[in-house]
Amino acid sequence: MGWQRAFCMRSVHYRGSATAPGLVLALDAAPGAFCDGVALALPEAEKPHILANLRAREMTASAYIERVLPLQLADGREVEAISYVIDRAHPLYAPLGLDAQAEIIARAVGDRGSNAEYLFNTVTHLAELGLPDEPLDRLATLVRQLMG
Repeated sequence: MGWQRAFCMRSVHYRGSATAPGLVLALDAAPGAFCDGVALALPEAEKPHILANLRAREMTASAYIERVLPLQLADGREVEAISYVIDRAHPLYAPLGLDAQAEIIARAVGDRGSNAEYLFNTVTHLAELGLPDEPLDRLATLVRQLMG
């Protein structure tokens, strides 16, 4: 089983509201999928503090499952890393097609700003890191079209 970056978790606070949920990214299981990204090594002395803060931020809705997943680094080494994947049984899980995602993202706004801003910033930062994501690029194009 592989993992893909996907707008598959409803956001009722940060990028949406209880009455008009937005969507945020999560790692979602998909056969044969892969997700290029950035792995961070934690200094051993700071690891408990950093992980506590990370868990407090990422586990607020309990829609994520903390997993230790194998990663292949750019230099070919294989390591294991703590990752957060979507709980497909959670009510916030939203497996939607790109058109439905675009409709939601184009209009949703939450405590941290617009859902579209979150998408556009993600696409920009991935490109800056040399990690293009074709599905997210297509989604950003659809959202821009809907927003005029």
